[in-house]
Amino acid sequence: MMLIFSLAGCGAVGCKEMNISSIYGVTTVLSIMTLICYCLLIRKKDNWFLLLFASVFVVNIGYFCLGISKTLEEALLANRISYLGSVFLPLSMHMIILNVSKLSYKKWVPGILFVVSMLVFLVAASPGYLDIYYKTVTLEKINGVSVLIKEYGSWHSIYLFYLLGYFLSMVATIHIAIFKKKIESTGQSVVLVMAVMVNIGVWLLEQLVSIEFEFLSVSYIISELFLIGLYVMIQNQEKMVLELKDRICATESKISATKTTESDGLTNEFAEHCSFLREHLPTLTATERTIYDLYLDGKGTKDVMKELNISENTLKYHNKNIYGKLGVSSRKQMLEYARYEQK
Repeated sequence: MMLIFSLAGCGAVGCKEMNISSIYGVTTVLSIMTLICYCLLIRKKDNWFLLLFASVFVVNIGYFCLGISKTLEEALLANRISYLGSVFLPLSMHMIILNVSKLSYKKWVPGILFVVSMLVFLVAASPGYLDIYYKTVTLEKINGVSVLIKEYGSWHSIYLFYLLGYFLSMVATIHIAIFKKKIESTGQSVVLVMAVMVNIGVWLLEQLVSIEFEFLSVSYIISELFLIGLYVMIQNQEKMVLELKDRICATESKISATKTTESDGLTNEFAEHCSFLREHLPTLTATERTIYDLYLDGKGTKDVMKELNISENTLKYHNKNIYGKLGVSSRKQMLEYARYEQK
């Protein structure tokens, strides 16, 4: 950030535009570096994060190419490139916030949002073909840097409403997640709010003040760093929680097995539960029986998720079905009955 402000403010007045072009070069390098680092350092990758990092890179390279364009056709192509990243960037941010907040949504929602993004992009990419987004557009060289001089058309507000709609939706999503206690800590809430508010503040500033530099290119990089930091933090917390649960479950199973072995006799109620479990094992589906057998072999939650390549929520869903069919209330109780039946 210090480098960006020094480039923007420390040159002579006549060099301002060239400094702006240099800043776009810096942000382009930063965005490709963050994309490469994500691909190399993050083992469990998320497609929405890949789209986010790629979009930020496309936005910045579009701005940079626009600054060095020599013809109007080249400038319009660079403008389309920047809009390509700009329309998919808020989509990826919104989906990341939904996933991080652990809020459920219909499977068709991402598809609908993708189609809307494509339609907005087609409108924004129409200059040079139609006059609906820009009525007129020309290319001028200001201190060696290419600048598009445009008169906005009747459809230009579509993109503004598109961005504003996503910003409001992201803020609403965070508030809902906090209200439903889906976000586990105050720190996570603060990071999410900051990631969104940085972009909202910069966007409002650009709407109210005439600034030649697109500061959103910088705020997007800041936001993706906020989100990836939060993502890594949540992943580490979930890993620690799973390991702790497995240790507790293993300890309880050993204690229960010891108590069962040492007892001289069993109550009729316990024997009936064991019999019920044995009789209802055939009612389990193939996946549920596999999970049951893995638990019986001493596998923990993390091991089962890895073995079947399923998420924690999916495993919880199967566990609920298994417990209901076998008439038990917990894995601990199920293992007690099952191990007695194996004797």
